Amino acid sequence: MGDFKYLDEGQGPVVMMLHGLFGALSNWEPTINALSGNYRVIVPVLPIYEMPLLSATIDGLRKYVENFVKAMNLTEFHLMGNSLGGHIALVYTVAHPEMIKSLILTGSSGLFENSMGGSFPKRGSLEYVKERVGYTFYDPKTASDDLVTEVFEITKSVSKCMAIVAIAKSAQRHNLAGDLYKIQVPTLLIWGLNDTITPPHVGHEFNRLISKSELYFVDKCCHAPMMEQPERFNYLLFRFLKKQ
Repeated sequence: MGDFKYLDEGQGPVVMMLHGLFGALSNWEPTINALSGNYRVIVPVLPIYEMPLLSATIDGLRKYVENFVKAMNLTEFHLMGNSLGGHIALVYTVAHPEMIKSLILTGSSGLFENSMGGSFPKRGSLEYVKERVGYTFYDPKTASDDLVTEVFEITKSVSKCMAIVAIAKSAQRHNLAGDLYKIQVPTLLIWGLNDTITPPHVGHEFNRLISKSELYFVDKCCHAPMMEQPERFNYLLFRFLKKQ
């Protein structure tokens, strides 16, 4: 449909998922498989690497999601985001509270984040990329060869690296602490207890600032609970969605 790339599976109440800076549809695969029997799961591919530099910002990505929602003719839906995707979900919810039935955040930026452990991305070194991608998981072996290769290919492009840096800087500047009181929808926070990028104190701060939020930590888990501990993640998610 149009210029949008997305996955659309299942029938029922809509759950839309937003991936992170180096994310992809595959990040959500265990959750898509679990949900699509009872929900309509929609996952847009965010145009992180194709955006003009002037648009490579949190607001630029929010506008993209707004256009996508309009093109898909969505009304009320559940919105879920990991890392940068959580940040965009928060900004969208603040701007369009009437559209959101509930909000699910996991390892979300928006308050504080370490940028992939430091000086990422670094071009031309597969071993460096493997180390940095592994840094986002409790068990570095979770970073499959396919995932490492995918990120490595991205970092070989100067234009893509520039877009990544621009969006990462925009995210760090775009602190939402003063806006989170506006979010009045039921909110589920699922956090890796071993998250090194958005550490546990960030989950606690989101829980404090979003009035209708509930926070759960997942042990032996870093920045992507839906990938590292999918059974626990999906259990918490299903339990929450059934209440909405």
